Amino acid sequence: MSKAIIFDKKPALVDLEPGTYSWCSCGKSKGQPFCDGSHESCDPPPVDFVVKEKSNVALCNCKQTGTPPYCDGTHKTLD
Repeated sequence: MSKAIIFDKKPALVDLEPGTYSWCSCGKSKGQPFCDGSHESCDPPPVDFVVKEKSNVALCNCKQTGTPPYCDGTHKTLD
């Protein structure tokens, strides 16, 4: 498994409507923090997640979180 590319060292704060989303876990998407298919065959694969009600969330942009797709503060420990 290859290591994800760090896109940014701060989370993406986004308002999401109810629905299913695909979070980019490899860091290659041009539409961060969401997957746009740029990964082709890379590891790790995108993470699909469901939002049940309108929410403001912090999605991980460093791609190192232990709670994908959500930010867990890991970016604060990166060089």
